[in-house]
Order: sequence, then structure tokens, then C-alpha cells
Amino acid sequence: MSDLKKIKNEFSEVSDFLIALGDEKRQAIIIALLEDKACEGLRVNDLTETTKLSRPAVSHHLKILKQAKLIDYRSEGTKNYYYLSHDTSEINKLKHLLTLVSQIIEK
Repeated sequence: MSDLKKIKNEFSEVSDFLIALGDEKRQAIIIALLEDKACEGLRVNDLTETTKLSRPAVSHHLKILKQAKLIDYRSEGTKNYYYLSHDTSEINKLKHLLTLVSQIIEK
């Protein structure tokens, strides 16, 4: 039973991350940021062209992705450039959760 409590807690810890990953529009933004040019970061205008979403929609999804620690940004003057975060702590939490679930399934 302690394994199940641990898994429940770990699900709780990664729930925002899973919600951020689960949306197709946010997935499109992540994919756009994975492209070669995106290493330097993309602006909201670049993401609106790529994803065919409105500027407010892209900004909304960027906010959720930033809260989930999936993306970060840098400012150059009045321009913001968004890129995938180098903080992999949330990804590591999800990996750990999946490992725990796999271990229980394999028992």
C-alpha cells in the first residue's frame, strides 16, 4: 500500500506538467521550439505563424508551459525569445513516476 501512496503523491507532483504536455496546441509549440532555428528562441509572432494560433492563444499556452518549467525566455530590448528550458526536473519526476508504475506492473 505504501507504493500506491507514493505513486499518488508523485502523480500529484507532476499533474501540472502532464496537463501542460497533454494539450495538442502546446505540443505544437513544443515541436516548433524543437526545430533547429528554435535553439536561439522564437518570438510569439514566429509561433503564431507556425501553429496557426492567435497571438493571445500562443501567449496563454506559453504561460502554461512556463509554469510547468518546460520553456523559458530571454529578453532583448522589447523582444522576448522563447526556448525549451534546460531545467529537466519535471521530466525527471515524470520518469521516476513511470518507473515506479512499471515496477508494480511487472511484479
